Amino acid sequence: MTENAQQQPTAPSTELPTQYAPADVEGTLYERWVERGYFAADAKSDKPAYTIVIPPPNVTGSLHLGHAFQHTLMDALTRRKRMQGFEALWLPGMDHAGIATQNKVEQQLAEEGKSRHDLGREEFVERVWQWKEEYGGRILGQMRRLGDGVDWDRERFTMDEGLSKAVQTIFKKLFDDELIYRAERIINWCPRCLTAISDIEVEYQEDDGELVSIKYGEGDETLVVATTRAETMLGDTAVAVHPDDERYKHLVGKRIKLPLTDRTIPVVADTHVDPEFGTGAVKVTPAHDPNDFAIGQRHGLESITVMDERAVITVHGPFEGLDRFEARSTIVAALRSQGRIVAEKRPYVHSVGHCSRCQTTVEPRLSMQWWVKVAPLAQAAGDAVRDGRVAIHPADMSKRYFDWVDNMHDWCISRQLWWGHRIPVWYGPEGQVVCVGPDEEPPGTEAEGWKQDPDVLDTWFSSGLWPFSTLGWPEQTPDLEKFYPTDVLLTGHDIIFFWVARMMMFGLYAMDGEVPFRTITLTGLVRDQFGKKMSKSSGTAVDPLDWMNQYGSDAVRFTLARGANPGTDVPIGEEWVQASRNFANKIWNATRFALMNGATVEGPLPDPSQMSATDRWILSRLNKTVAEVDALYDDFQFAKLSDALYHYAWDEVFDWYVELSKTTFQAGGRGAEVSQRVLGEVLDVTLKLLHPVIPFVTDTLWTTLTGGESVVIADWPNDSGFRDEAAEQEIEALQSVITEVRRFRADQGLQAGQRVPARLTLDGTALAPHEAAIRQLLRLQPEGDAFAATATLPVAGATVALDLSGTIDVAAERKRLAKDLAAAEKEKSQATAKLGNEAFLAKAPDNVVDKIRGRLAKAEEDIARIQTQLDRLPQA
Repeated sequence: MTENAQQQPTAPSTELPTQYAPADVEGTLYERWVERGYFAADAKSDKPAYTIVIPPPNVTGSLHLGHAFQHTLMDALTRRKRMQGFEALWLPGMDHAGIATQNKVEQQLAEEGKSRHDLGREEFVERVWQWKEEYGGRILGQMRRLGDGVDWDRERFTMDEGLSKAVQTIFKKLFDDELIYRAERIINWCPRCLTAISDIEVEYQEDDGELVSIKYGEGDETLVVATTRAETMLGDTAVAVHPDDERYKHLVGKRIKLPLTDRTIPVVADTHVDPEFGTGAVKVTPAHDPNDFAIGQRHGLESITVMDERAVITVHGPFEGLDRFEARSTIVAALRSQGRIVAEKRPYVHSVGHCSRCQTTVEPRLSMQWWVKVAPLAQAAGDAVRDGRVAIHPADMSKRYFDWVDNMHDWCISRQLWWGHRIPVWYGPEGQVVCVGPDEEPPGTEAEGWKQDPDVLDTWFSSGLWPFSTLGWPEQTPDLEKFYPTDVLLTGHDIIFFWVARMMMFGLYAMDGEVPFRTITLTGLVRDQFGKKMSKSSGTAVDPLDWMNQYGSDAVRFTLARGANPGTDVPIGEEWVQASRNFANKIWNATRFALMNGATVEGPLPDPSQMSATDRWILSRLNKTVAEVDALYDDFQFAKLSDALYHYAWDEVFDWYVELSKTTFQAGGRGAEVSQRVLGEVLDVTLKLLHPVIPFVTDTLWTTLTGGESVVIADWPNDSGFRDEAAEQEIEALQSVITEVRRFRADQGLQAGQRVPARLTLDGTALAPHEAAIRQLLRLQPEGDAFAATATLPVAGATVALDLSGTIDVAAERKRLAKDLAAAEKEKSQATAKLGNEAFLAKAPDNVVDKIRGRLAKAEEDIARIQTQLDRLPQA
């Protein structure tokens, strides 16, 4: 807590504008929080630490609803812990986003008629840094707009000096431990970005292609194989069949002619082949398919690369120089002319990988790359969850985690880019390979024949170090000692494999077996209101800043939090944000009412013996809500805790307690003084409970109500243990009376403000002290000398008799209701007859039958409702 936080509260102001205008409050209020140091964490503090690191957004990115969703939840966790007395660190930063950022700058250069090669590596990298300073990090400003309570003094970037040192240090350590190696393997290759890309950077789409069946060999020694990539046949080095497939046993071990070439290739037997799929024979192209590469390794097959880095054919004269797609159609035509096309299917819809950055079709390609040997690292990452050092929430997501870490393949970490952490390996003139640590000098100069590896590391390599590199590792810093391991990693379930698992592996490896975080809580993805993926093309993509500008950041945050059930996707629509805006307005108006009626937080709460049942009821419900919200926070049940707060605040505080208090305040005296203090307490605690999710309006109202400096640094409420079940039952009975009579009035068509004579029989019930409140809330006037009960409502042990003779025409009302009853009974009869007709049920579609069942249920409800209304009316 800062010095400012120690200041004594000033006297609260009773003045609030008549309406809440978020735009007038949010920006100024956020800057005040930052200036006063509320979000700054102190490594020297004696308070217990609580740490969350932000999954670093790309430096090229802007705030989307997915960011807003996860940031809202992380902010809520951190704000609550800060109020609970923890030294809370929420650490921000950005990822250098190798491919995405390089593409941005290359696009700029293209507009100038240049390429990165025109600049050279050093000048190009300098140009990227300039772009980063000028255009990068827009999302950081948008995080402020959302209200992120992060420690801006600790903001990190994956290419800054400290994190670069961490990258070099762990690369060297892995290299020395023989957990990093260089080898030729099949990787995902983008012919546009000219680099290997990770699995997460491949997006699969259903594309229209063609499936052609090709006859290999001659005479009796022929096989038919099917492929969607005919151009790769130029690199075939075998045909594979299953060893138990009787159709081809006579061919196994023989060599057959590869069409369009002068080569023969062997027929090999491999259990990978499914004899039931297609013809049971598959072409094997080890240099251009990962499964084929594995078959090639098992059988010692040659790997022939037939395409260059731009996916241009490099072999076999007639096709050399053709783009892969041009070559595909040309090769099929050549095969067709030789009578080797047995079957063709087009369009053939199949799943095709595309580069997520540029949408180019990805090409599997044999390439010399750097790899991490993941087996021992993955074993440790799995064990940390199995033995309980790390908890995954929701627990059923653990299976997905284990499916990944228990079956992980070695990780390709090299990228053929210029922007990123360059691989710290030098090659010498005599074939030497030397890995250089951060404090070591290169083994020689370029003039002496030494060259550094030109590749950079996968972005996920540096972001895998994020929980500890951001705290100063490899140095043993006070931050690292205080705030590591982190407490919670909150992220989407879609990157559990690619980021979460890698942080686990690196954290356990670098930090001597200490986990990087104690809890992994996984969220779903934000969808549109119908549960479908948001997309720009379908017009369903939403810029959260548009909603923030229109409805306020609190409204967007609360809407997202109310949809945050663990591990499940979050639907969101604009009308839900409007409803959250209405909730913020309701909080505002209720606090204005409280201030105008003298609500106060000064002094201790009166003894319960001095309180009315209404006061004791709301305090009992308040403490139950505190306990419920705490339990739900600890279980990461954001949707349930937000819903609990919504219904407690709106339904119980605003709709009931505030309304019931009006009678007390009008009466004045000691009862009003007690309720003023109780109402102040209720709003004080309620605003604190709401603050982590909706920080702006709550801080504005809390400081006005209490005179305190800021709710950001206020103490989190504790459950005092106060319960009053009798008061709760008493007020529930009161609510039942008021709700039932209101419903009856509405059924009779009475206006909300229309006054009706009534006789209340409350003696002998707990409702006797509430007659004034009942009459005021129900607009019931005294019975008078001419009172004649025309409707009697027994509710909760009490009786409310109403004289409707001067307000409605009973005969006309009975006639109207009788007509409605007849219509409902006719609807019931027709629906019952249809549902009892076996011939109709046998022919009618399910949706038609369901619709009729719904009509029947509705008719039965209408009959019961109308009959109740008729029974309550006096005889005409």
